[in-house]
Amino acid sequence: MPNLENCPRCGGLFIKALRSICDKCHKEVDQMFQTVYTFIRKRDNRKASLQEVVEATGVKEEYIFQFIREGRLQLAEFPNLGYPCDSCGKLIREGKLCTSCFSNLKKDLEQHHKEQEIAERHQKKEHSTRMTYHLFNDDLRKK
Repeated sequence: MPNLENCPRCGGLFIKALRSICDKCHKEVDQMFQTVYTFIRKRDNRKASLQEVVEATGVKEEYIFQFIREGRLQLAEFPNLGYPCDSCGKLIREGKLCTSCFSNLKKDLEQHHKEQEIAERHQKKEHSTRMTYHLFNDDLRKK
């Protein structure tokens, strides 16, 4: 259901349905994409670095990252482009984390699982060593 919202880019009012920005800003972003794509599509510019693309086109890095994440720019065709790791900001070409952050996260998860297993074993051991004694008062049973 469409809602009336402010465009996060320009602040203008628009009806939010399919897009998260107004039509005017969408056209501007599309024009930026065309500028970037036209530049890197040329054979001489296919190996341009991110900084070279920014300098040559005037399009901010954040928009180039957005185009890559949206799948509008395929990194297989442009070997020197990438986008930042969600954790450390290092440029990567696939996924959300660089290999270093991924391995650190994996180690942390493994450590957490080991600690949970130890805690569960300790809890089971503590539970199994408990003994329950039932005391009956024979006088109460007879009544």
